[in-house]
Amino acid sequence: MEYRVLARKYRPTNFDDLIGQEALVRTLSNAIRSGRIAHAFLLTGIRGIGKTTTARIIARALNCIGEDGQGGPTISPCGVCSNCKMISDDRHVDVLEMDAASHTGVGDIRDLIETVRYLPTSARYKIYIIDEVHMLSTPAFNALLKTLEEPPPHVKFIFATTESRKIPVTILSRCQRFDLKRIDIQMLSAHLARTCEKEQVDAEAEALQVIAIAAEGSVRDSLSLLDQAIARGTEKDGRIQVEALSVRQMLGSADNTATFRLIELLFSGDINGALEEVRKQYHDGADPLLIVQDALEVSHLITRVKVSPAALADFSLSEHDRKAAQSMAERVSMAVLARLWQMMLKGISEVRIAPSPLAALEMLLVRVAYAAQLPTPAEVIRSGDSVPAPTVAAAPKPEVTLVTNKPAVTIANFEEAVALFEKNREILLYTHLRQDVSPVQFEAGRISIHLKTPLPRDFTARVADCLTRWTGQPWKLSLSEQAGAASLHEQATARKTQAMEQVSAHPLVASVLDEFPGAKLVGVESGS
Repeated sequence: MEYRVLARKYRPTNFDDLIGQEALVRTLSNAIRSGRIAHAFLLTGIRGIGKTTTARIIARALNCIGEDGQGGPTISPCGVCSNCKMISDDRHVDVLEMDAASHTGVGDIRDLIETVRYLPTSARYKIYIIDEVHMLSTPAFNALLKTLEEPPPHVKFIFATTESRKIPVTILSRCQRFDLKRIDIQMLSAHLARTCEKEQVDAEAEALQVIAIAAEGSVRDSLSLLDQAIARGTEKDGRIQVEALSVRQMLGSADNTATFRLIELLFSGDINGALEEVRKQYHDGADPLLIVQDALEVSHLITRVKVSPAALADFSLSEHDRKAAQSMAERVSMAVLARLWQMMLKGISEVRIAPSPLAALEMLLVRVAYAAQLPTPAEVIRSGDSVPAPTVAAAPKPEVTLVTNKPAVTIANFEEAVALFEKNREILLYTHLRQDVSPVQFEAGRISIHLKTPLPRDFTARVADCLTRWTGQPWKLSLSEQAGAASLHEQATARKTQAMEQVSAHPLVASVLDEFPGAKLVGVESGS
């Protein structure tokens, strides 16, 4: 028998086979059950999500007559009646499909409209499926509008498009719209695993995960990629084996282990190591553009973890990626991560248009590695020094640009402890400590606080961990039910208010305010 690709072999034939489109199935079920079936449907979504397939299932559902030939519209077409079979085989005369990409003109639509007035030959409804409907010309849309507004009762229109924004509002307003959602990675991976079982293929879970991520929510693309992966697989005991390494090589992307290693070298300012690493990835089949894209994805992951550790719960992360991202997020400052993102984002266009993408990539890595030696703007401002200009001769390998403070910092009170968070650019924790926390008790290595507002569960652990790393001694942070002193923000506000009142009461200031009606005191600054 002729081989059928997986995307065709496992194309859904009923609503039960559709994955990730529960809202559409529920709405259609209610409409069919209540007899409130729209005369026009619009299916939108990315390529390969199942728009045309869904349109054919709807056509079967509306025209199914059941095994006994007496049934009506149903959400579960029988698949054995003449209408179901002919629609599945794309040979039903009353279900007409038109590709608007190749039939864009008003003449094509007029020919279609001419057939609308005729009753169906054997089906319950005459159904017109127009794919990529946004490709129709403006005159074609106008010609369709009147028929779409008042179609004969025996006619149903089903439109499919990837660009709903290009469809006139007058058309959109006359259709029942369904947005087919991207399939999430977990659901798509499970679907691929079931397909592998049917095909008697042994695939690593990580391999299916890589395919699901590359497919970007498209079922058809994921099955096409799985087809390619199976063709590249190795046979063992009569079964095809699909490995993650083979899939990554097929996709031309470096694995995240190599990407994390590359970023670590860049943060360390190790230019030679970074160039050797990217040369190795290139010779292993990685595309220079994909190397930059992978670096962007990993830097985005590290930043997400630094902002919210809950990002580590993402099931699509491998154990290596989870540990590596957490480690870097704890060590690398937000300013350095932001700088890496901006330089890589700018460099990706250079790699894309360069005559030699590899050369452009290497020049980008040189810039990033040297930038790792530079202090952040905030560090320059605090130190008052000018930005050093690194040279090739004086390019020592600095340690990874991590938290810049030195161990053994002494903290005398709660306010000094909070000031450390501002100094080390942990702005979110600093803000919480100033505004949402009341200090109850402070002693060396231990702080007791009262929360004025609910904060994340790991708040105390993160604060204690930062203080331990910065001071070189263990710290513990405990919560107290006892209401402590005013927050640092409240204390600062109170001091400002008191200063304003004292200055306002000064005779000289009072006389100036009297001399200029409407003037008011807006602030008090201490002299140097």
